[in-house]
Amino acid sequence: MRIAIVEDEYLASSYLKSILEQQDILSIAEISVLKSVKEAVDFFSKNKVDLAFMDIHLGDGKSLEIFEKTIIACPVIFITAYDSYAISVFKHFTIDYLLKPFEESELLEALLKFKKIKNSFNSTSSLQSLVAIENPESSKIQRHFLVNHGYKLISINESEVTYFSATGKHLFIHIKSGNSYLYNNTLTEIINSLDPFQFFKINRKYIVHRNIIKEVVKHSNQKVELILNVPSVENDAIFISKKEINNFKNWLNQ
Repeated sequence: MRIAIVEDEYLASSYLKSILEQQDILSIAEISVLKSVKEAVDFFSKNKVDLAFMDIHLGDGKSLEIFEKTIIACPVIFITAYDSYAISVFKHFTIDYLLKPFEESELLEALLKFKKIKNSFNSTSSLQSLVAIENPESSKIQRHFLVNHGYKLISINESEVTYFSATGKHLFIHIKSGNSYLYNNTLTEIINSLDPFQFFKINRKYIVHRNIIKEVVKHSNQKVELILNVPSVENDAIFISKKEINNFKNWLNQ
């Protein structure tokens, strides 16, 4: 296994490298230390690694610039000193994060997590997390949804939503009372404003809330059915998209 460390502080990179060399969770053949955005872009343009550790702020720029200039297809464990909001974003979109200053036990825990879920890693997640951190306004979570009901406007709280469903060009919000309302948005767009811990887009028709999942039935490795504790649209069976099955399992495991 090859690992890259993107860190411009010598003491920090040396500390991280020494722990990696002594641990017995992963078998590591090579560790490359990169000290700048420029050096990282050049390295990742020519080399592939199995895991990368990446500080957010570097001497010549920010980590986001690396993702913009080259492709990083491996899982990334971010090293950060950001606040709790930013950390919540990391939890949902990345393999893991290390909050400076971190202990050896925290690093080993991150390695165990990587070992467990590396085969289902989504290469777009690292970029999503960085974009969310660098652009906090765009990552604000929507907690209320305004809908029309006759001559009235109703504001639905996030806690009342059971799932979203798409029928043709229309999007509907379903709530705990059993009512549903037409909502002026699309499934693809609304998922980006929802709390990623609470909601998951299981296929092109449904976004479900964590709390309404009654059972997950595995018919095969490529066919997984979701049974809700509320009626679904037209009581149809709901199957998780094949490409989302591993991501869904990881989401449930959070």
